[in-house]
Amino acid sequence: MDLDAYVAAHGGSWARLDQLVRQRRRTGAEADELVDRYQQVATHLSVVRTSAPDGELVAHLSSLLGRARIAMLASRVPSWRGLSGFFTERFPAALYQLRWWWLGCLAGNVVVTAVMMIWLGQHPQVEQSLLSPQEVDQLVNSDFESYYSENAAGAFAAHVWVNNAWVSALCIALGILGVPVIYLLFQNIANLAIVGSIMIRHDRGELFWGLIIPHGLLELTCVFVAGGVGLRLFWSWVEPGQLSRAGSLARAGRTSVTIALGLAVCLFVSGIIEGFVTPSPLPTWARIAIGVLAEAAFLAYVFVVGRAAASRGVTGDISASLLEDRVATQA
Repeated sequence: MDLDAYVAAHGGSWARLDQLVRQRRRTGAEADELVDRYQQVATHLSVVRTSAPDGELVAHLSSLLGRARIAMLASRVPSWRGLSGFFTERFPAALYQLRWWWLGCLAGNVVVTAVMMIWLGQHPQVEQSLLSPQEVDQLVNSDFESYYSENAAGAFAAHVWVNNAWVSALCIALGILGVPVIYLLFQNIANLAIVGSIMIRHDRGELFWGLIIPHGLLELTCVFVAGGVGLRLFWSWVEPGQLSRAGSLARAGRTSVTIALGLAVCLFVSGIIEGFVTPSPLPTWARIAIGVLAEAAFLAYVFVVGRAAASRGVTGDISASLLEDRVATQA
């Protein structure tokens, strides 16, 4: 390859990328152009390294790409196209691709919760070892119901959102260790099973389900998604497949971050339902219907929008363009 001719042909693109990188503020169009130019120059670097490995030029283009990547990640100009793409492609595609992990986690937890509730209902002596008769009476007749209405709806919604987002984030963050995820999930369902069995055994099952289902369907689904994704993160380094353990863990970690960010929005919705719908004076059937609709919307989002995005080759990983220069510079 004639290196001088190649530089003359593409030097303008390199200069334009350098100009965009140096700009302190960019319009939306310039931010998009920065990404496009980044991809072009990454390809040029790959060609140079393969066909005419000039050390000085390789160093210059590598430095330019490094500065461009920092500029893209630190850009202060919001990309509405990127934001919409996250929620219409990356997030639902990631949920769809990892569906068997979180659906398995969901099914396993539902079965364990049901078994625990049945067993606890048949062994009332366990209840007596956990709570005194006075505490049981207070829980059944006042505490459980008042929990959802004793604070202002907005503050309560914010509180449960932060709490559930924290639990989900922990399930994902600690997923690399495996066992902590199972412990967190067990704690979550054990509390549900204990309270549920007590309420049902004292003939307050209708109240229990009427207050749990509206927000609990979506909320618990999000927690189980986080648990499944955390376990997938653990498995990524146990069984990396054709990738190295580091590469497999890095890819699974980036996808986990995508899902964690998306789940924060889903949990915000469940928090709104818990703060405003669960304690509302609406009939029980209406509150449950709202919860069922929210859950159905989430599942449709995964299996319609997510499936379509996955079929187009979208994953939960970051854009391949942001990894291209790393791939291109491999020997």
